[in-house]
Amino acid sequence: MALAAQQAVAGVRFTRVGRLYQFDVTAYPELGPGDYVVVETTRGRQLGQIIGMLSAEKVDRNEVKSIRGPATARDLMMKKLYEAKELETLIRVREVASKMALPASDIKFVKVSYNYDGSTMAVLFTSEELVDLGHLRRRLQSEFNARIDMRRIGARDAAKLLGEYGACGSPRCCSTHLTEFSPVSIKMAKSQGISLNPSEITGMCGRLRCCLVYEYEQYVEAIRHLPRKGKVIGTPHGEGRVIDVNPLRDSVTVVIEDTRHEVTREEIEHLDELRALQAKASAGCSKEGQAGPCECGARVRSGTPSQTAPSESLEPPVSAMPSTLSARPERQGPAGTEPAGGRPPRERRHEDHRAREPRPEASPREAPSVSTPSEEGQTEQARGPRRRRRRWGRGKPRTGSPNPQ
Repeated sequence: MALAAQQAVAGVRFTRVGRLYQFDVTAYPELGPGDYVVVETTRGRQLGQIIGMLSAEKVDRNEVKSIRGPATARDLMMKKLYEAKELETLIRVREVASKMALPASDIKFVKVSYNYDGSTMAVLFTSEELVDLGHLRRRLQSEFNARIDMRRIGARDAAKLLGEYGACGSPRCCSTHLTEFSPVSIKMAKSQGISLNPSEITGMCGRLRCCLVYEYEQYVEAIRHLPRKGKVIGTPHGEGRVIDVNPLRDSVTVVIEDTRHEVTREEIEHLDELRALQAKASAGCSKEGQAGPCECGARVRSGTPSQTAPSESLEPPVSAMPSTLSARPERQGPAGTEPAGGRPPRERRHEDHRAREPRPEASPREAPSVSTPSEEGQTEQARGPRRRRRRWGRGKPRTGSPNPQ
């Protein structure tokens, strides 16, 4: 635990706008933000830049790797040299691919990327379907004398590498500050009231614009407290119908007698809910007299409930009982008791059950007493002869079965 607390972890980035990777720089305490280091990755040796030191709460111990050491001046010079050759190499790759029969016609080679010493060359391309470019990789490997990595990327990654400007006139978000792409859906455009015209919601990559995610949560939170379109609401100007919702201004536009008014959320009165509550308050109890006494509280508003005993209020009058019960012959109870006229109500049975005397508590367990043989004989005589229980398969053999002897 002491070693883990002293471990220094740095966030290293390999591209100008890319994801941060965690590396242990404890062995080199002189390193800081802005320094370049050489690390070992799954794609070979790479040269990256330290962006900052990570705190212990943000460190994932399973992803931390060690670095090979600080980058030297020779390493930085070789990196710039091979970066200058990337465009020339990309043109050569396209020429070689055009002379070969590729499995798909929609393959576009976007970029060629060298590592800092030129030992690995990555060819980035886009394609709608998976393709096998093994023959092209072997041809390029023999020509450039380096390990070739054919890597298929998506349309958004390709737009990020190309850069350029977006539909808003500014540099693309993906090539300036977005390190990871968030999922974008058409629902986000609908919630913000944006036209579903493809030219207005798609970017240069042909996918939905990444900027649709920026204000989506604010729109959803604002719309939740505002009435929807077509709803009739109360305003200081009178009752009107909502024709437009302005989430960012926290207001709605209503039309009242061919006149438009903008009303804020504090001035809105929800008439539907108010009228429903008034109608419910003015209506009486619909259950009273059908299924017993009122339980919803409506009868308390109309008058004071009768102060009667609970047992008397629960018992229905004799005249209100059905004729079938009065015509039924009375059953005679046991001797010395009153005759029971039919089955008593459930409440009365519960009261009789509660009126019973409680059972005597069981006495604490005592130690077992040892009885003498004479006492056991007297007990058996009082109990009677013991009946022998017959078990299946222990009696006489059935007819036709073989003799067990």
